[in-house]
Amino acid sequence: MIDEVITVQFDGGSRGNPGPAGIGVVLRAADETPIFTLGRYLGVCTNNVAEYMALITGLQEAQKLGAKKIVVRGDSELIIKQLRGEYRVKHPDMKTLHQQATHLLERFSQVTITHNLRHKNELADKLANLAMDRKKDVTEAHESVGPNHVDHPAATESKVGDRFQCSRCGCVIEVKKPSSLRPHQLKPFTCQCGQKMHG
Repeated sequence: MIDEVITVQFDGGSRGNPGPAGIGVVLRAADETPIFTLGRYLGVCTNNVAEYMALITGLQEAQKLGAKKIVVRGDSELIIKQLRGEYRVKHPDMKTLHQQATHLLERFSQVTITHNLRHKNELADKLANLAMDRKKDVTEAHESVGPNHVDHPAATESKVGDRFQCSRCGCVIEVKKPSSLRPHQLKPFTCQCGQKMHG
């Protein structure tokens, strides 16, 4: 049994909705050090199903470690609010996954559920995308270092003239008109080939 509080970070995504999907799970020790990382390819499913699968996998892994106190962090507002009972679960597929997650949460003695902004969920997101790219499980993705590092530039405000290039196929997009969304609502630019685009 582990006495310290373990943080369970999860992220799930699909390219298309439904489409090829993957999950990313990061378990962190109390000092924020990652002690478990996993990216898993799911096949075809919706974004919300992928998010729930990521959460369930994270809870199962925390249980295997012997964690009793956990902080659950995900960047899906829908999933977090459903877990807290703030949103109803309507879709039958989601109800089953929600019940599974709820049963797992009941096995921990202390649970805190928090919404994590996308840029703070970067490692889990990276693992999910690597799994989708490779169509298999991955256990390693490097975290960004340094306060000025931006792994997904489109997750910050972009300006007119900013250019983003796809590292896979080389295509480039240029920002003509900045988004009116607030920074935490932005998602990274994704190329037609499915690759995240970098500035």
